[in-house]
Amino acid sequence: MITYFQAIVLGLLQGFAELFPISSLGQTVLIPALLGWPVDRSSVAFVAFLVLTHLATALVLLGFFWRDWLGIIGGVLRSLKQHEIRADDTYAKLGWLLIVSTIPAGLLGLLFEERLKQLFAAATLVAAVLVLNGPMLYVVEVLRSRGATEGAHDDGKLAALSWIQAVIIGITQCFALIPGFSRTGLTMSGGLACGLSHENAVRYSFLLATPIILAAAVLKVPDLFTNGGAGLGQAVVGALCAGGTAFLSIRFLLKYFETDTLKPFAYYCIGAGAAALLYLAL
Repeated sequence: MITYFQAIVLGLLQGFAELFPISSLGQTVLIPALLGWPVDRSSVAFVAFLVLTHLATALVLLGFFWRDWLGIIGGVLRSLKQHEIRADDTYAKLGWLLIVSTIPAGLLGLLFEERLKQLFAAATLVAAVLVLNGPMLYVVEVLRSRGATEGAHDDGKLAALSWIQAVIIGITQCFALIPGFSRTGLTMSGGLACGLSHENAVRYSFLLATPIILAAAVLKVPDLFTNGGAGLGQAVVGALCAGGTAFLSIRFLLKYFETDTLKPFAYYCIGAGAAALLYLAL
């Protein structure tokens, strides 16, 4: 059982780290271990707490991109009614691309749920993975910068992705099931590798986050009501804190990626992961 203070700290951290490419799961696993909190990080209750804080982040994302989601849902329904995805229907194509990108991580998450949950208790492994997240971000950024062209956000550019590229981005998202790898960083990297600008890559990453987090919430949030709802209050407080920092993070990152790169986050992951490894080894 986590305390209200711990819930506030982890909630603020999750909302911030989920959208920055520095792995929110990695941070929320490492902080209790580094601070010596007696928290069972692989328990059903703790996983449900994390899912609720992620749900708050997803709802903030939904609020930021509500116009896009109205267009996407309308486009998907329109394509189903017409039995085709028309070439000029941007939001229908974008909606189905997001569905295709969601499938790989969704399937792996369901198939390996118990094994992945056990990793939440392996702080040393998570710290090592966080270190690896850094070079991954850096290498993709360097390769991308060799002749890349930037541009303002454009849903038409997102809809111009091929189905194979949508699968590639979806596969990169799968690695984020391992705490320490950043979902935002991986999906952005996949988008950059597929030719998107930084701004369009982060928009696709944020749009892609919403359905998979909502699906996880449907499966896991009911676990908070087991054992008489013990810990529900802490989870709600943590979720409210996560929603607040997520709101600020989205505003910052959408502006940041108009001009800047993933390299600072790569340096952070390498440094923070190495420092955590050293501390845990002492």
